[in-house]
Amino acid sequence: MARVLSSQHRLNNIALARQQVLEHGADITTPLVDDWIQRSWRRCMSWGQQPQHGVHFETVSQAHSRRLQEQHQPLLRAAQAELDRLSRAISGTRYFALLTNAQGVVIDTRGAIDAHDARATNLARIGVNLSEQSVGTTAIGAALAEHRPIWLHRGEHFFNDNNAYSCAGAPLFSPQGDCIGMLDLTGIDVPERPELKHLAAQSARSIENALIQQHAPALLLHINWAGQLLGNDNDGLIGLDADGFVICANRQARQIMGLSAHAQPHAGDVFACAWQSLFDLTQQTRCLELPLWSGLRIQVQTGQTHHPLAVTPTTPALKAAESDLIRRAMKQAHGNVTEAARHLGISRATLYRKISHAKPSRK
Repeated sequence: MARVLSSQHRLNNIALARQQVLEHGADITTPLVDDWIQRSWRRCMSWGQQPQHGVHFETVSQAHSRRLQEQHQPLLRAAQAELDRLSRAISGTRYFALLTNAQGVVIDTRGAIDAHDARATNLARIGVNLSEQSVGTTAIGAALAEHRPIWLHRGEHFFNDNNAYSCAGAPLFSPQGDCIGMLDLTGIDVPERPELKHLAAQSARSIENALIQQHAPALLLHINWAGQLLGNDNDGLIGLDADGFVICANRQARQIMGLSAHAQPHAGDVFACAWQSLFDLTQQTRCLELPLWSGLRIQVQTGQTHHPLAVTPTTPALKAAESDLIRRAMKQAHGNVTEAARHLGISRATLYRKISHAKPSRK
């Protein structure tokens, strides 16, 4: 009974929010719905949409569907196994899964889709446009606009015709940090299941990590903050090429390392250690703690390697890397040996000795 009353109270709040914003054009003064819902409603109204207008789901040609699937093959391959797992997780709930591209166009589906219910078949078709501009406020359009996981229930959709749907959504990001699509879980005339937002977000991370693996970097590193456990989908993943440049990273890694989208710094500019030594981690099975130039420390463990030369560098290469590392540390510390030694995690005496050995001898 408590859940029934709670659900009815929520529906009442949604109805009141719709009245204030969609009928009277006023701002919501109390937390009836999330702020992003009001932003989405206002975007829909700015495009001339009205809640009472009918929603027309465009027909899709087979040729267009084939072109879409060919265009998004990397994402489809990365998502296939996770979509299969996801369909098992939601079986029996009357929710189904949709995968879209960055424009909100469906490129794959999974789950129990009722072929006799037009409300289901209208959505669950490859090639149908479910963007905010096309079908108003949905988890699909909102996740792509807000770049965050979303839960949306019944009247929180903009159009009246869509108030039978409940849906969760999470955006998907490429190994370079771009939003490339989203994952949606939708049910029709079903009980509210806000916990599906967490499931969608978790599945989205798995798909993103599969894209990283698909990228086949020379060295793949699993990272997390010092003291955290490694070995699950919450790991930061960062891929290096054979020259030490970052060529791919998931969102967790970008947040830990402070990397913006498309940033491809050299490992030597990120890790406060000889970057060639990172390839030595392929010989390690345990997690190691490494410093960043920011002074923070992270846990690092190697994933698979795709480069035949990803082995212990030769002695000259290590010496050159060590000299370069010392030079960078001294530059960052403005010549202060104590500060540079602290960043490198060695004593002042050791640093002085290494500096003296690095100097060319006079004849």
